[in-house]
Amino acid sequence: MFKIIKNNNHDRTGEVKTAHGVFKTPVFMPVGTQGTVKGLSPEDLKSAGAEIILGNAYHLYLRPGIDVIKQAGGLHRFMSWDRPLLTDSGGYQVFSLSDIRRINEEGVEFQSHFDGSKHLFTPELVIDIQDALGVDIAMCFDECVPYPCEKEYVEKSVDLSLRWAERCKNRFKRNGNINQFLFGIIQGGMYRKLREKSLQELVNIGFDGYAIGGLSVGEPREAATEVLSNLLPLLPKDKPRYLMGVGTPEELWEYTGLGVDMFDCVMPTRNGRNGQLFTSSGKVNIKSARYKNDFTPLDPECSCYTCSNFSRAYLAHLFRAGELLALRLNSLHNVHFMINLLANIRLSITNGCHDEKKKEFLQKYIKGELEDDLS
Repeated sequence: MFKIIKNNNHDRTGEVKTAHGVFKTPVFMPVGTQGTVKGLSPEDLKSAGAEIILGNAYHLYLRPGIDVIKQAGGLHRFMSWDRPLLTDSGGYQVFSLSDIRRINEEGVEFQSHFDGSKHLFTPELVIDIQDALGVDIAMCFDECVPYPCEKEYVEKSVDLSLRWAERCKNRFKRNGNINQFLFGIIQGGMYRKLREKSLQELVNIGFDGYAIGGLSVGEPREAATEVLSNLLPLLPKDKPRYLMGVGTPEELWEYTGLGVDMFDCVMPTRNGRNGQLFTSSGKVNIKSARYKNDFTPLDPECSCYTCSNFSRAYLAHLFRAGELLALRLNSLHNVHFMINLLANIRLSITNGCHDEKKKEFLQKYIKGELEDDLS
C-alpha cells in the first residue's frame, strides 16, 4: 500500500494506494467526525486539495447508526466522497468521555453523550463497525491515557491496548476485507520504554501502518517532540507513520522533519469557526476591529476561493454580523492553508531543503504574529 518516493536523512515523501485512490505523503487529513468536515461540502474539500479525510467510528455508530450507512452503500456513498477515507476507532472518545465510561478487559462500557443510552465497545465490534462503513483505513481500538499519568497506570493501559490490538487484528483477518487496511496505535504516555514496548509488540502482531496516539492531550510540545524523536527511528521504514490529532503549522514542519507521514487535526475548521485564520504571515483573529477597513486579501500568497475573492474587511464584517458564510469561508481557507502547507513541505523534501524552508517559513510566520500582536 505504501511506496517511498524520496527518502532523505529522516524526512520523506511517499504514496499510499487505496481502493479509492492514491494520496501523497506527508499529508494533512481534514477531520469529518460525523461524516462531514464542518461547514464544507465534498466539492469544497476537493477544491482545497484534500486527498483523504477522516470519520469517527464512535460518532457514526451512535448517529445516524451503522445500519443506515450500510443501507446507503457505505460511508463513501452516504457522504458523496469518492476519495480515501480513514476512521478513528473511538479510543480518543474513551479518553475524552472519562466521566461516563468504564474500562475492562472486554472493552469499554459507556453512556451515549447524545441520549444517555448504554453501550459496550469491544475491539471486535469496533473492527466490525469500520468494516461495515467500508473505509479504506481502519484503526485499532485502544486506550488513550491522559497527561500527566502515573507510570503504573500507563503500563497496565499499554498491556490492555496490546491485547485489544491482537483481538482487532484477529477480527480484521476473519472479516477478510481486502479493500481495507488496519493501523495499530502506539501508546505509552511520556515513558520511553513503554512506548518502545508498545511499538515492538504491535510490529510483532503486524499492521499495514502505525499510528502514534496519546499526544496532543495537554503535554508540553517539548515532551511530545522528545517522544517522537526517540520513537520514529524505530518504526518500520516501509509502513506509513500517522501522528494522531496533531497539526499546527509549526508542528507540521517539525514532525515531517522527523519522518511523520500522516497528520489530522480539527483545528482548521474549529479555529475558523471562532474567527482565527492561518496565513503565511501568522495567525489572524478576523474578529479584531483592526480589520474593519482592511481591504487587502486575507493572505496574498494563498490561492483559495476565500483569498481570491474577499477582503479581510468583508470577512471581519461577516463574522461580526454572525453570518453563516463567515464560517464556511474561514473554514475553507484554513483547510486549504494546511493542505497547501503540506504540498510545500513535500516539495521541500523532494528538493532536499526541508530544514531551510522550515526556517524560512517559521521566521515569517512568527514575525507576522508578533507584528500583529503589537499593532
